[in-house]
Amino acid sequence: MKEPHLILGIGELLWDMLPGGARLGGAPANFTVMAGRLGDHAAILSRIGRDDLGRDAVNQLEPLPADTSFLQIDPSHETGRVSVSFVDGQPEYTIHRPAAWDSMELSDAWVRLAERADAICFGSLAQRSVESRQTIQTLAAQTSSKCIRVFDVNLRTPFFSSEVITESLELATVVKMNDAEVALVLSLLGLPAEDDPPPDALRLGAGRLLTEFPTLQMVAITRGASGSLLVTRDEWHEHGGFPVKVADTIGAGDAFTAAMTHYLLRGADLAVLNEAGNRWGGWVASQSGAMPDLPDHVRSEINAAIELSA
Repeated sequence: MKEPHLILGIGELLWDMLPGGARLGGAPANFTVMAGRLGDHAAILSRIGRDDLGRDAVNQLEPLPADTSFLQIDPSHETGRVSVSFVDGQPEYTIHRPAAWDSMELSDAWVRLAERADAICFGSLAQRSVESRQTIQTLAAQTSSKCIRVFDVNLRTPFFSSEVITESLELATVVKMNDAEVALVLSLLGLPAEDDPPPDALRLGAGRLLTEFPTLQMVAITRGASGSLLVTRDEWHEHGGFPVKVADTIGAGDAFTAAMTHYLLRGADLAVLNEAGNRWGGWVASQSGAMPDLPDHVRSEINAAIELSA
């Protein structure tokens, strides 16, 4: 039997402190859990504190299909926390610092793992500190030429800069962002959008990124309830999304990224990548939290629907 693909989620593992209580999260962790649920060997590369929240994080991840054996324990910094409030159904975040994931160390074990990874996912938020930024970028650079390197833009004010965006895009083979982030990313790169953007502004913006960064092979743009857009140098594909009753949107984009990456490793075409991303992203949005329980029958139904689209 063929070995499952090795996928790494690199960056923040934290607790979202929601009005209804604390929930485990962080985009790389959400991504990793979903990748594991899709059958990949998915490992979280992050750093937690030697505290109750750190222990609780490991305990909560234990029954989930995510490899936590590479987590680092920080003796002096707390496990990350984010205060979350909702305005018109959309989450607003206060990201506390410093956190343990700001001090991720470049260990030999992490480097060896990166060297044999089939795909990695890293974002901009975990690069807010110099130490974690160097660790993340070095790991991305250590991967093989065949490794899919996904840069999940994930802009959180004030934790981003043109330098971090540029350096990350130079390392990535795939970039994923939401539609609201496209114009800001282009502006940060000195590629500002037009004052009167055309109807296909998102596709044109994606094309500019592909022109600017030769290593980049695909741009993925999520559009919330309106689906998603995938653009390569040779083709593009739009998906209208699926109507779902939204519980909350936390983790939906990360589920999209994980499903897209899972099928990209299998050589799927853009239509299947979009179908998979929207199916799984929509399901997470219909549930409460980023790592909801996944019944077997739901997994089977979604997988079957994706196979039908192939």
